[in-house]
Amino acid sequence: MNDANGSAVLQTVGLKRSFTQGGQTIDVLRGVDLAVGPGEIVALLGPSGSGKSTLLQAVGLLEGGFEGSIRVDGVEVAKLDSAGRTETRRDRMGFIYQFHHLLPDFTAIENVVLPQLIHGADRPTAEARAEELLTGLGLGGRLTHRPNQLSGGEQQRVAVARALANRPALVLADEPTGNLDEATADIVFAEFLRLVRGEGSAALVATHNERLAARMDRVVRLHEGVLE
Repeated sequence: MNDANGSAVLQTVGLKRSFTQGGQTIDVLRGVDLAVGPGEIVALLGPSGSGKSTLLQAVGLLEGGFEGSIRVDGVEVAKLDSAGRTETRRDRMGFIYQFHHLLPDFTAIENVVLPQLIHGADRPTAEARAEELLTGLGLGGRLTHRPNQLSGGEQQRVAVARALANRPALVLADEPTGNLDEATADIVFAEFLRLVRGEGSAALVATHNERLAARMDRVVRLHEGVLE
């Protein structure tokens, strides 16, 4: 579903990013054109250093310095000011990283409640949503456990629930199971796919794992700064 028209949840046109190092300019992204349709889960494959994380950071409005167009839900977001970027990330995006980045002093359910409160939900609604997501991920008995009381796979499940808590149009995941052993990664990734598909979100998932990529709807490959 390479949706290049206005219905794409994510569309980039001519996306470029360069860095200067030791007096030399390094072109990491050299004109990336990508579209992700509604409900589509796309694998972004490429070796280390190919620019996968840079692409996700640009699309997620986590860093500036890039050129080109980024549209999310049909809205041009590349030129938004800081407040507009924050609002877009909060209202339209969910993020999952290789390391879970959970708040250590908060329980599992609190980690999923907090982004909803920031989004404007009332606490009972946020707690019900968090419990629903975590229970669906097999953590119904671990709601009041803090991250240091959870296994790596359980922590990453909480991170998945947190990313989906506000029903984002777009989920961005950077090696979401890269810090887990193979068996746990398979389980967590299957749950991630099931939940994202159930929520109807679009997703762009950076990985170097061909086996996991094959389970997604479509694979794109980043090579020397352009998509193949």
